[in-house]
Amino acid sequence: MAINLRELALKEERLVSGHRLCAGCGASIVVRMVLNAIDEPVVVANATGCLEVATTIFPFNSWNVPWIHSAFENAAATIAGVEAAYRALKKKGEIDREIRFISFSGDGGTYDIGLQALSGAVERGHRAVFICYNNEAYMNTGIQRSSATPRGTFTTTSPAGKVVPGKPQRRKNLTEMMVANGARYVAQASPSHWRDLMEKVRKAVNTDGPAFLNIYSTCPRGWRTPDNSAISIARLAVETGVWPLYEVEDGKYKINYKPPKGFKPVEEFLKVQGRFAHLLKPENAHILEEIKKDIEAEWKRLLSMEEATNK
Repeated sequence: MAINLRELALKEERLVSGHRLCAGCGASIVVRMVLNAIDEPVVVANATGCLEVATTIFPFNSWNVPWIHSAFENAAATIAGVEAAYRALKKKGEIDREIRFISFSGDGGTYDIGLQALSGAVERGHRAVFICYNNEAYMNTGIQRSSATPRGTFTTTSPAGKVVPGKPQRRKNLTEMMVANGARYVAQASPSHWRDLMEKVRKAVNTDGPAFLNIYSTCPRGWRTPDNSAISIARLAVETGVWPLYEVEDGKYKINYKPPKGFKPVEEFLKVQGRFAHLLKPENAHILEEIKKDIEAEWKRLLSMEEATNK
């Protein structure tokens, strides 16, 4: 079903105002888009992290849906259990309506600490949507690097100095891990391309099996960016090839955004963020070249996968 802006504007908000997320936080934008894209009733499990902490400061709660706080490592297991109970009750005839199940975790609670619960839930085939709001570090606990942190990033545990110019490793490709894990629908999305994001959410919730969405989520505090730059930076990530938009449905790849005139220089993305300021210095030119090679290699891989899986 096509996304209709007029209908969206009339929908009741499922993440309401009053939360304590930072001004310009990408997570609240992502969650609003996700929940507004879904027409059916939803149940949400939320791992410990920025989103959970800032939306549920006792005695207040910004969630206008059934919501469960899970520990850092087990949001996927929690929502899998709820979905299993729902299927059992539906089989007994005690529930007769369609309900959708979603887990929200940051990259720390998805790429790292929660990976085992996520992998298990996907392997067992639970019909739920597992969403990573990916701000590329452990922002809630002090901006420490995670395995989602890009190469060269300054964090409190990968500080840029004379010896090490930020995080030395490239980020883990969790999106591809979920494809290999057997998720029926997998996609990368960005709030800068809202229609693409919301259409992917609708595909995910209507998938008869596990679905995984890796959604780019800007963080002014951790990325050292202005509060009003969330969408512009997310758009630059897409337009420079840093964050390709694509989906994998039953093993078939589809790239959702191909720049008509080629990608913009990655420097345009890096120069507007304090976490990358050191990469633009002459002594770190070799790291910048590695980043460009990473982007080129991933793009070539996606193009080849799209061609190979759609013959």
